[in-house]
Amino acid sequence: MSESSLAELLRSRGLRLTAQRQLVLRAVLELGHATPEQVHTAVREVAAGVNITTIYRTLELLERLGLVTHTHLSHGSPTYHAAGEHQHVHLVCRECGAIDEISPEMLRPLADQLAAQRGFQVDIGHVALFGVCGRCAQNGEPT
Repeated sequence: MSESSLAELLRSRGLRLTAQRQLVLRAVLELGHATPEQVHTAVREVAAGVNITTIYRTLELLERLGLVTHTHLSHGSPTYHAAGEHQHVHLVCRECGAIDEISPEMLRPLADQLAAQRGFQVDIGHVALFGVCGRCAQNGEPT
């Protein structure tokens, strides 16, 4: 999203475009998948005075605006990524922490079965599968 379209979206909601909002959105877009702490580290490289509370508030605002979304990829902080991206399932390596993505169509048969048998609608954008990535498996990392 360009800065002018971000400014337009914020103005349409009665909000101002601030440097912090620009920096937080840019950090999420550049990092791909990032916790608030990782966004904070990236933003502080450019603007040392931005505190973690501002990061959390800005991420919440950007999510309400539909620009970012989050998922929980561990027991810690949520992980944010651009909402405009295609919906995807996260693959999280328990050994090295790498995050990969797969098409939600790989889970579609399971989602359809859950809907038919239990009436349960899977929110695929929040699905994370944990395991060991190929690189760690080849290196003989213990599971």
